[in-house]
Amino acid sequence: MFLYMTMEGLARRGRSDQPLDEGLLPRVGRGDRDALEALYVQTEKAVYALALSLLRDPEEARDVTQEVYLKVRSAAHLYVPQGKPLAWLFTITRNLCRDVQRARGREGQPPEELENDARLSYVTDPTDRLVLEAALKTLGEEERQVVLLHAVSGLKHREIAQDLGLPLSTVLSRYNRALKKLKRHLTEEGVRL
Repeated sequence: MFLYMTMEGLARRGRSDQPLDEGLLPRVGRGDRDALEALYVQTEKAVYALALSLLRDPEEARDVTQEVYLKVRSAAHLYVPQGKPLAWLFTITRNLCRDVQRARGREGQPPEELENDARLSYVTDPTDRLVLEAALKTLGEEERQVVLLHAVSGLKHREIAQDLGLPLSTVLSRYNRALKKLKRHLTEEGVRL
């Protein structure tokens, strides 16, 4: 129960209640800097969470996040509105993460020790930080994506399902399975839940 409350608390702090305006992308394509800034503010945590879930390295995830918005700025004029602007950003993010993984030969390599790592700048609460570190260490890629998109960026499960192109039941199943794994890992590490 404690772990669930921690994850939901993280999600509430990261959640933006305003829907993403699909009209921002055509404006970005026309060179509107205010539209790019608004898009960044609304989506940056979700993009970072996805990059972090794939790369398991906060520094690389930050670099990829910045690169995503450079790509968006140069390719927004090609975006075809389909009601899924965040899914488009996620596709760019996944592709850039794969490029990083290929270039560095790091696929499957475990992350370096993250304890007391200042690079996890989005998470300041020690308990939240412990849970995030455990998520990066113990969860598989698909579970990390769902947990981090929910906890770091505050996306709701149905939004995650839509943006990842998955059934809601799959997202909920991965989330619940991940919470169980995290609880087991944290218990084994001596953390009282």
